[in-house]
Amino acid sequence: MKIHQLYRRQALNLSRQEAWDFFTSPHHLNTITPDFFTITPTSAVPECIYGGLMISYKMKAVFGMPMAWLSEISHCETPHYFVYQQRIGPFRFWSHEVRLTEQDQGIIVEDIVFYAMPLGLIGDFFHKLLIADKLNKIFATRHDYLANRWG
Repeated sequence: MKIHQLYRRQALNLSRQEAWDFFTSPHHLNTITPDFFTITPTSAVPECIYGGLMISYKMKAVFGMPMAWLSEISHCETPHYFVYQQRIGPFRFWSHEVRLTEQDQGIIVEDIVFYAMPLGLIGDFFHKLLIADKLNKIFATRHDYLANRWG
């Protein structure tokens, strides 16, 4: 099993609390992702996330095919960082940490993602053919939206 990693770092001109409120709300996900990727929460989401919280989604990302995704907030230290991990979904493994660090002019947002494809060599083939590019587009769109709003 090959483990892939995505890492993004971005300076934003907002407070840590403003960033926390934005990034912990799943209602902003479609705003910061490209049109080919849609996410609809299918479970209730509380105002404040916490470790152990499970959130279910319906998503469309590849060829418009609907997929179920169940994530768990596995670690949460308000308002510094949280980690959500896929429990059910298209990847063999997915872990995404969002870390917020204060700096002089606002905050640094870091996205630290580790993931593995299912289906062995077939999954690796689809990763090279399609998935790596789609994930890069998702995070590039996110970067551009955030830079335009708080850059």
